[in-house]
Amino acid sequence: QIEKGFIFLLLKTKETVKIPLSIAKRIIRKNCNICVELTSETSDISIGSIGSQDGWSTVIIRTEKGEEIINGAIEEKFIESKELEEPQFKLLNKIAESKIKKNLENIERREFLARPVLYQRNKSDDSIAKELAEAQFIDLKSNVIDIGACVLCGACEYACQDNLIKIDDTKPITKGECPQNCNTCFTVCPRTFIPEDLRNDNSKAIGDYIKVMTVKSLKHTQGQDGSIVTTILDYLLTNNIVTEALIVDKEDYLAWKPYAKLTGKIDEIIKSGGTKYSVCPVFKPLKDLKEEVN
Repeated sequence: QIEKGFIFLLLKTKETVKIPLSIAKRIIRKNCNICVELTSETSDISIGSIGSQDGWSTVIIRTEKGEEIINGAIEEKFIESKELEEPQFKLLNKIAESKIKKNLENIERREFLARPVLYQRNKSDDSIAKELAEAQFIDLKSNVIDIGACVLCGACEYACQDNLIKIDDTKPITKGECPQNCNTCFTVCPRTFIPEDLRNDNSKAIGDYIKVMTVKSLKHTQGQDGSIVTTILDYLLTNNIVTEALIVDKEDYLAWKPYAKLTGKIDEIIKSGGTKYSVCPVFKPLKDLKEEVN
């Protein structure tokens, strides 16, 4: 768990070790530091702890759908909420601005030593479409995987219509020759191009939003950031708004090898609570779901 400038490690001996982030950052996965167009900015709801007091979580509502979900969870007593105070909001923006600045510095340092990092290309959608039309897995390998920009999300494996792409423990690999004119893997990769309508020029530290508030779970306590993600999933399942949730779980003896799964059982969601500080191909379970639908 990461909180207030420290990382807390629970050892197998049940002992908790506290390490300052300034030291822990020396071994951080560097791919976590080349994002400036944060993925959370394209979501309905963003959840974290910055700006909120202990036991509460900061929720950034970005879409009408997100606002509908949060309002429903409040009305049905799954969560309680209050306005984020001005000092808390300023802290949230300050830390977001600092993260963007540091990530840009890391990007420039990496680009000086190696090939460019594909974090955000200022190209028109038409020029992007033209380049995508000529790209295949070999281009994904040279532009993203080989330069260390892959985050192992699993989008390429999920999208490959011929099941040629597999993800091992370290990177995507291909087992066979790509069909002519197939560019799906390069198109879906979040490390290649970003459409114009999703780009962030970094003028808004936390991106576009409808409302920012601080909330507290009235149902669950196990998890990070006040168990708000668990509580929202509980609300969605209880009210049949969704039938299953895509979660990331882990085995106790393989804490650093989390895995993604689909489940409609709230007890499994509760068990999976908490952030996993390791990469995980989150799209893997959707591959089986896609085949079932077909």
